Amino acid sequence: MNLTTKITGTADAWESRQLGADEDFVALAEEVNQEIIDQSLDLRMVSIRLQNCLLDDLKAIARLHGLGYQPLIKQVLQRFVDAEKKRLLRNAAAEVPQAEEQQRAIA
Repeated sequence: MNLTTKITGTADAWESRQLGADEDFVALAEEVNQEIIDQSLDLRMVSIRLQNCLLDDLKAIARLHGLGYQPLIKQVLQRFVDAEKKRLLRNAAAEVPQAEEQQRAIA
């Protein structure tokens, strides 16, 4: 590798392996305390039972996206939570004018 060439640190450079794949810069990682990592990322281990066919489908979809099935499940859950919170907020916001109109009708 030519060490005088500067590669811009973009996600594309990492994904294409322009960055991060040179053996000259490889080192053995120190022992990692998983509990400290989980705490710093605010992660909690959970257990869930899924139907075999659902898990098989999730694994197939994850492979198509170049992911493991567990990261895919996290993405799916996050997307659902985000959409559901937006839906609940929209519903709550729609109820405010109705409640104000009812109050005016009573007065």
